[in-house]
Amino acid sequence: MFRIVLVLLAKDSREAVNEALVTWIDGLGPREPCKPWATLGEQGLQTRPALAWIDDVPRLGQPLSGRLQAIVRDRPNAERQFFVSLVRLVGNPTFDHEKNYPASSLDDAGFRLLAVYRFWNVIAYWFPYRELIDDWDAALRVALPKMVMAPDAATYQRELMALIAQVRDTHANLWSSLAVRPPIGACRLPIDLRFVAGTQLVVAATRASVGIAIGDEITAIDDVPIAPAIHDRAPSYAASNDAARLRDMASQITRGPCGPIRLAVTDVESERTVDAVRVAEADPWVTHDLPGATFRLLSDEVAYLKLSSINIADVPGYIEAAAKTKGLGIDLRNDPSAYVVYALGNLLVEQATPFVGFTYADVANPGAFHWTNAPSMLQPASPHYCDKVVILVDDASQSLAEYTTMALRAAPDAVVVGSTTAGADGNVSTIPLPGRLSTMISGLGVFYPDQRPTQRVGIVPDIEVRPTIAGIRAGRDEVLEAGISAIAGTSR
Repeated sequence: MFRIVLVLLAKDSREAVNEALVTWIDGLGPREPCKPWATLGEQGLQTRPALAWIDDVPRLGQPLSGRLQAIVRDRPNAERQFFVSLVRLVGNPTFDHEKNYPASSLDDAGFRLLAVYRFWNVIAYWFPYRELIDDWDAALRVALPKMVMAPDAATYQRELMALIAQVRDTHANLWSSLAVRPPIGACRLPIDLRFVAGTQLVVAATRASVGIAIGDEITAIDDVPIAPAIHDRAPSYAASNDAARLRDMASQITRGPCGPIRLAVTDVESERTVDAVRVAEADPWVTHDLPGATFRLLSDEVAYLKLSSINIADVPGYIEAAAKTKGLGIDLRNDPSAYVVYALGNLLVEQATPFVGFTYADVANPGAFHWTNAPSMLQPASPHYCDKVVILVDDASQSLAEYTTMALRAAPDAVVVGSTTAGADGNVSTIPLPGRLSTMISGLGVFYPDQRPTQRVGIVPDIEVRPTIAGIRAGRDEVLEAGISAIAGTSR
């Protein structure tokens, strides 16, 4: 690629570039006839390869367009190829043979170019939600000069982050380079923050005394107002939707150099300035469930089960303990500690029940995605819980939490309470990039059985409830309260 790029850059017209590409293709030698050739079956086809560009004769010229059409036409009907294969029994792509060139410099324009091209092509041909992106071609045209001409490695990585963010996939980020994502620094305040009502940054819980109380609103950090800081830094935060982006920004917003930090704080009575100290501390995993036991009876009528600390072996016992209640609240405002989709979901249904459908990539037809033959099913099992099921979700619910919610929602009389989730479901695929960089994508398309999407959309609750500043100050869990009310209002 580097050699042909140098040849193309020396040309002075589009026609000369096209001729050079024809010469390069012909220099690769004759194509061996493939038997059988690959075909694109229509049955179960969800997304077609985006290959119309190879037919653009006015742009490419007939010789180049003809060469490209022949390559596509004569491709082998292979279930595997060298650079891309599908994970066994799952179906998301894996890129095991893409080199990350660990010794390459992030200042090298050639390796920057390779990183851009590799990521762009992975999205163009192997991302199951490619068609949700507004204009991926335009994204490449804008990103190329910014990344190749970035004055230093840190700026280059931030520009790469901005390109990745345009995919709008919470799983996708330049995970290898979060240290250069703004705000930059090795330390943060030892407090938990979340955005309430969109832009109001509120202390949800304090884990150390820093002169701030639960429910205080932070309006500025080191004299920088919160609202413009959110706007300026948003391009570096890859997320499927605003809920996930604000969640991630809240966890990072006090980051900076170790040492003093000044906050503008508003409480119920006044505004004040608070001087605190940033300390070295790992980023918390955002969770909004109840502290304490995995399972408990909140009353004689309501059982509560959180999945952030659940063990599969304990699931039947929890269901038996909840048997006499009118409703079971299942808290998924967290990252489940175990895969209990079937171990728990099967105990909530009365008959075989579909809950999810998938799309998977076609190795012989890069860019094509097909539906699986049938949706995945829950199968009834004992002990069976026969009353109301209320599932609690919010912006902390991502990936496995969203998938689990889809399964539990299939139970009769199940109700989802809370707010829109992170909108990133499906097994992840890692993409190595030059200079020991790496990103990921949601590699498997996840849909409801009726083919409704979940990517970017998230799990849309049946009863929408969001925390309020007043509720946080009062120490209330308004989402849980709404779930309890849903149980009290209706039971089977």
